[in-house]
Amino acid sequence: MGERMSALHDPDSPASRVVFVGAGPGDPLLLTLGALQALRTADLVLVDDPRLVAMLDEPIVSLPEGVAVRRLAGSGPTERAAECLNALAEARQVVRLFWGDPFLDGRGAVEAGSCAASGVDIHVVPGISPQTAVPEFAGIDLSRSCVQLVPDAGRGGQSPGPGNQVISSTVAALDDVVACALRSGRTPDEAVIATANGTTTHQETARTTLGRLSPDLFDADDDAPVTVVLGDAASAQLTEWFENKPLFGWRVLVPRTKSQSASLIGRLRMHGAFPEEVPTIAVEPPRQPQLLDRAIRGLVEGNYEWVVFTSVNAVRAVRDKLEEYGLDARVFSGVRVAVVGDSTAQSLRDWGIVPDLMPVGEHSASGLAAEFPAYDDLLDPINRVFCPRADIAVDTLVTGLTELGWEVEDVTAYRTVRAAPPPVETREAIKTGEFDAVIFTSSSTVRNLVGIAGKPHACSIIAAIGPATAATCEEHGLRVDVLASTPSAITLADELAEFAARRRAEFLARGAEVKKPSQRRRRRRKSS
Repeated sequence: MGERMSALHDPDSPASRVVFVGAGPGDPLLLTLGALQALRTADLVLVDDPRLVAMLDEPIVSLPEGVAVRRLAGSGPTERAAECLNALAEARQVVRLFWGDPFLDGRGAVEAGSCAASGVDIHVVPGISPQTAVPEFAGIDLSRSCVQLVPDAGRGGQSPGPGNQVISSTVAALDDVVACALRSGRTPDEAVIATANGTTTHQETARTTLGRLSPDLFDADDDAPVTVVLGDAASAQLTEWFENKPLFGWRVLVPRTKSQSASLIGRLRMHGAFPEEVPTIAVEPPRQPQLLDRAIRGLVEGNYEWVVFTSVNAVRAVRDKLEEYGLDARVFSGVRVAVVGDSTAQSLRDWGIVPDLMPVGEHSASGLAAEFPAYDDLLDPINRVFCPRADIAVDTLVTGLTELGWEVEDVTAYRTVRAAPPPVETREAIKTGEFDAVIFTSSSTVRNLVGIAGKPHACSIIAAIGPATAATCEEHGLRVDVLASTPSAITLADELAEFAARRRAEFLARGAEVKKPSQRRRRRRKSS
C-alpha cells in the first residue's frame, strides 16, 4: 500500500495514471501547488470548459513543451471517463482539469470512480471551490451559521431549499434558480447577494432580493458562473475588499517578453487589474555567438575584475552559455558583479550569486556608471570588465566605465527583435482606447508596440519604468502619467495602483461618478 501511494505522488513513476485536478474558481493565482505540479508533469491535459484553456496560457502555468490540451467530447461523466481511459493509450500521465474542485463542483467523483474501477491508477488534487472562495471575494462571512452548498442549481442539479445556502449556477439559469427557491417556500423580499465571474477581475456583485434577482443585473455572458448566497449569510457581508482594489476591472496592456512578465502580471492582478500581454520583443541568440564564447572562456580563466549585468536577459544568456559548457555559478568566484536594478539582481540571486554593486540612486546604465568605482592600479589586479548586453543597448555605461579607467569588453549576448503584430481585435483596442493603461518596461517595447500595433489612445494611462523609457514615450507623442521611482516592474505596478487610488479619490471628492479611463474616452461620432 505504501509503495502504491508513493507511486501516485511520484511524477517520475512509470505507471500510467489519470490525475483529477481542480483549477480553482477563476483567478490563476488560486491554483494550488499540487495543481501546478500536476500540470508541469502532464503528458496530456483534458478539459471540458473553454475558460480552462485560457487559464493554461497564464504565465504562472508551466506545461511541458509539446503537451496537447484537448476538449472532451462526451456530455456525461461516464463518457468522459471513457475518454480519459482511451487517452492513456497515448499518454502516461493524463491530467483531467476541472473548474473549481473536481468532486464538489465538477462531478469528477463519477469519472474518478469509473477510472479506478477499470484498474488504472488515479490521483485527485482538490481545488478551491467557487462556493467558498467567491463569497469571500464578495466580502461575505460564511462562518456565522451552518451553510448548505448547492452545486449546479438550475442546470439539472440540486434545487435550492430553506436555510443558509451558497448556490452555484450561471447567469442564464438565474431565473430557474429563483423559481426553484420560491417553490421551496422562500419569499421574494429575502435578501440575496449574487456574484458573477467571482475571483476574476470581471467580478460583478449584485445586492438585491430574491424576487429581483435576474440575468439583467449582470453584464456578464449567459454562460458566466454565478454564486448566489441566500439566508442570514447574505446579511454577513463585511467589506467589498476585492471590488474596491485600486485597479479593479482595469484592462492593462503589458507589451513585454512573455518569459519576463509573470511577476508583473501577478502584481497587477493583486491590485485588481485585468492584464493582457502583447509580445512585442523576441529574444534571439547573437549573430556572432563566438564573441560571447570567447568572453565566457575569459571569465573562466579569470581575465575579468568585474562582470556587469544590465538586464535579466543578459543574466539568462550568460547562464545558458555556461550551462551549455557544463559550468555553473562557481566560475564567478573571485569576480565582482554589478547590476543595474532589482530585477537583474534577483535573477542573479536565484542563481546563487549576490551582486557586489547596485546603484543606490538611479537604477539605470547611467546611474550605475555614476556609482561605479574608478580603476586603481594598486588595488585592482585586473582592469578588464565583461559587459554582456543586448544588441541595441546604448553606450552610456561603456563610455562611463572607460572614462573611469576600465577596459570594457562590450559583448552582444542576445538580440531583441520585433515580434509579430497582435490580432486585429487587440490592435483596434489599443488605438480606440479600450485599454485603461499601458505599461512600458523599456524603450524598445515602446518603439515595437507602436510599430506593430499603433499608438495607444490618448485616454489610456501610460506608465513607464524609467526616464529613458519615458523619453521614448514622449518621442512617440505619448503622455507619461506614471513614472516608476525605481526601475522595477513590481514598483511600476504598485505606483500605477497608487495613481489609480488618487484618481478615484479625486472623483469622489468632487462628487463625480468614478469611471475607468476607457469609459471616459471620446465616443466616435455616428455617421449621418
